[in-house]
Amino acid sequence: MAKRILLTGGTGFIGQRLCPELLALGHDLTVLSRQPSETVRALCGRVEATRDLEQLRSHPGYDVVINLAGEGIADKRWSEARKQALRTSRIGITRALVDIIRSWKSLPEVLISGSAVGFYGDQGSAGVTEETPPHDEFTHRLCRDWENAALALTAENVRVCLSRTGVVAGPGGGFLKRMLLPFKLGLGGRLGDGRQFMPWVHRDDVVGAMIWMMDTPDASGPYNVVSPAPVTNQEFTRCLASVLHRPALFPAPAAVLNLALGDMARLLLTGQQALPARLTAGGYPFRYPELRPALENSVNPARKS
Repeated sequence: MAKRILLTGGTGFIGQRLCPELLALGHDLTVLSRQPSETVRALCGRVEATRDLEQLRSHPGYDVVINLAGEGIADKRWSEARKQALRTSRIGITRALVDIIRSWKSLPEVLISGSAVGFYGDQGSAGVTEETPPHDEFTHRLCRDWENAALALTAENVRVCLSRTGVVAGPGGGFLKRMLLPFKLGLGGRLGDGRQFMPWVHRDDVVGAMIWMMDTPDASGPYNVVSPAPVTNQEFTRCLASVLHRPALFPAPAAVLNLALGDMARLLLTGQQALPARLTAGGYPFRYPELRPALENSVNPARKS
């Protein structure tokens, strides 16, 4: 049955893949974006575009809301001003969205809201499920407050799902876009000692998991949206170099990363061996459970996988 869906962040790396999937399923899609309507439609397809959340106050309502809004966490060095901007772009927008939703004549069946495995903070080499207690640091507090802003809608009996997404791989963007050139030139290598885990996931599985959450009536709460086969940074580096048929001989020492990036270096030098325990238990079928096929598709999407 066709649903009326409101999507924030639809022009981003995940949103550009999610939009055509939702349209192909026959749903009616409205995308909230600061970009001009023509740009939104060029990126997202046959959607209705709106630039101002306030225009949706007292709206008749949507069946589903998917909230992917938020500035890229690794786009700039983490000054105090940058940290505040990250909080505003996630927590502030989500609070405003919830306020607007409460004004609708009909509340949505479900809100699917973005988050990240950064919720758990640095977890070393321990396996991390949705039940793992977090380590208190900036990424945890950011994700915790972001999630709590969305969970406020549970007071109105709206089903809320939280997508704790890992490092997203896929063609044409995401974190791989920055890595490909140095690796293609043979200048890539591990980060620090390479033993930190990288909780990766293919973009198609992020999209698939969100649609699964939407279509599964008893799905609610947090989900680790990550591959069931996490790898260390060193393993990831070797696999990417192999896919590109290049060596990986130039590690980036921790001291250099700390000097260059400050606090943000923790994103690269720490991690989580996150596992999709709840998605697996719910029967979600991963399209890319293993790293090599995921990287092959990301580097050469025309290749059949």
